[in-house]
Formats: sequence, structure tokens, C-alpha cells
Amino acid sequence: MADIMSVPKAIAAKWRHSGKITPGPSGLYDLTAHGHLRPVRDMFTPSPPIQRPRRTYRSIELFAGAGGMAIGLERAGFESQALYELDGHACATLRQNRPKWQVIEGDVTDADFTIHRGIDLVAGGFPCQSFSYAGKSLGFEDTRGTLFHQFARAIKETQPKVFVGENVRGLLTHDDGRTLGTIKQVLTGLGYTLLEPTVLKAIFHRVPQKRERLFLIGVRNDLSGAFQWPSPHHRVYTLRDALKAGELYPTDCPSSPGQSYPAKRRAVLSHVPPGGCWQDLPEALQKSHLGASYGKGGGKTGMARRLDWDTPCLTLTCSPSQKQTERCHPDETRPLTIREYARIQTFPDEWAFCGSVTAQYRQIGNAVPSNLAQAVGHRLVALLNGIAKMV
Repeated sequence: MADIMSVPKAIAAKWRHSGKITPGPSGLYDLTAHGHLRPVRDMFTPSPPIQRPRRTYRSIELFAGAGGMAIGLERAGFESQALYELDGHACATLRQNRPKWQVIEGDVTDADFTIHRGIDLVAGGFPCQSFSYAGKSLGFEDTRGTLFHQFARAIKETQPKVFVGENVRGLLTHDDGRTLGTIKQVLTGLGYTLLEPTVLKAIFHRVPQKRERLFLIGVRNDLSGAFQWPSPHHRVYTLRDALKAGELYPTDCPSSPGQSYPAKRRAVLSHVPPGGCWQDLPEALQKSHLGASYGKGGGKTGMARRLDWDTPCLTLTCSPSQKQTERCHPDETRPLTIREYARIQTFPDEWAFCGSVTAQYRQIGNAVPSNLAQAVGHRLVALLNGIAKMV
């Protein structure tokens, strides 16, 4: 309930004591009995029907990574024309799984996007960077030297009907909001109507993970069409849904390689119960494990963290075994494996990853969850269908 309502668990506990939320005899919450809460009510509001493309909609994607967004867009009905990516391991992953996709490996600053002029969709998860403001007009040229500039250049050179950019939630407040302000000004200056940037919670879109991503969507000014953000799914999936046979996957998670903990760390984590963290350790172990961090402020709940079967997974990082952001299996004292990571990001089991184990974790941890991208993709198809009717 705390995750659904976007509040700390301490606040949810106060709501429970006041009667605002009421668990059943088993301790679980019947969401259908909590329709007085807007986020819960939205989960049971009928969604618009999924639309298939009126024609073939073509897309290009920058910073494509291992293909999380590309898979989602493909499922929604888009046909990829090109995927631009710098990392060689990620490019190998894309080529192995989709030999027919055009994967362009290299520095995106060298790309000529004019060959895709008139494309339906430009997509990409550009990294968040600060810009220089002193004496600047905050226009397109001011972003030179940043990867956002390459995303904006792709839009400028291709003039797509629609674009979608995604980023971390932190972009909302990055550099006191000035970074996002510049991004919005540049995109509108390119001749696009920009929807208000919106954070989507992955748990509302069939992703068993507490991940949040900021989406920016724009429509070319000479076109008209209504966009509706994807509606929340009627249930929240948990780690059990990701790793065991059920609605998300027909079988238990297949075995695969993974990292391991050093013996000392494994001994510490063996004391942590499912859903627990360093706070569940004996005080002597807390001090030795946290070291200098022990007396500092902050919850530090990512340290010595063991996952829980019956809640969504914590946001995946690029490594499940880092001391600050551990992702320990609920039952076994080990980090999550490659395939477990992939399932939590809703990659299909048949999607193979290339490179070392470390490289594979990085590709998966950096990806957009495929089911989240698919949910956005369906709404982009509906938008393009509406535009097609008007043309």
C-alpha cells in the first residue's frame, strides 16, 4: 500500500492505525475495498482498448542499450529502422536477438540522422547532464557537448511525427530544475508541443519492481492528436511473480550465472530475514559491516538488503552485489542471477545477453523495463492512429 500510494511505510502504518487503510485477517490488503484512495481507484478504472497500428509505424532509437525499450515498442507494433548504441556488448546483444534490426554501433555524435527524415517516432533515454547558463539564451546550441543535444539533433534532422524521451526521476529536480527547463525549451523550440513531463511507476505497468522513470513526449506542431498516459494495471506484481511460474511467466526462472558474495559478506547477510536490511543485524555486526557509515545519518536501507518474495523488487542497479545497494535473494544468501535480473526488468526468457557477467548485469540494470515501454508504446500507437485519421 505504501508503494501504491507513494508514501513511506511509516505513513502507511499511521493510516492503518487510523483506519484509512484496513488489512484483512491475513494481513494483506483487499484493494477493491480501498476505492476511496485515488491511486487504488485508478487501478480499477477501465483502460482504453489497446489499438493496433493503422499502418506500419517506423521508429529509430538512440542509446538503445540491451533493447528494453525496443522490445516494448516492438510488442506495441512499431517497426525499428535503426538502433544507435555505443556499448559493444549491448550492440552484440541486440544483433544476436534481432538479426534483422539495423544496429549502428559507435559514438552517436557521428551519426547522420537525415537519412531517417519523416520517421514516425524518435525514442531514446538520453543521460541527464547539466548545461551552462551564464549569458546563454538556453536554446538548441547551448546543449552542445551533451548527449541530450544528440537526441535533440535527431529530432531536428528527422522531423518525426512524435518523440519519446525517458530518464531518471531525478531529472525533475536536477540542477534545481534548470536542466529540465532547458530541455523543455529546446524541444518546444524545435517545433513540437511537449506534454508535461510525467513520472511513471513501473509497478503500475506489469513490472515487479519499484522503478520510476520520467517520460517526455512531444508531437510535431503541424499535427494534431490526443495522447493519454497508460492506465495503471489492476494489480501489482511481486518478486514471486517475477521468479516463479504465474501470470508474468509460464515457468520458474531458469538457472543462469551470477555474482557471489565474499565469505565475510555472506556470513553477515545470513542474519538478515526476507525484507530486512542492516537494521536487523546484531549491533556488533551493524558496526562492523557499516564501518564509518554506522554513525552517519540516513536510513542506509540498501545495505545488507535481502529481498522479499511478496513485495515488488527494489530498483535494480548495475550490480546486485555492491555493498551500498545489495539485492540479496529472499531465501538463498546470494545476489540475484542474470536471468532473475532480466525477469525483474520483464525481458523475455529467450532474450540472451552478451559479454561478461558484469557487462550483462550493467546492460540489464540500465534498461527500460520492457513491459513499461510496451505500455507507453500502446499509447503512442493510439496517438499516431489519431494523427493518421487527421492527415
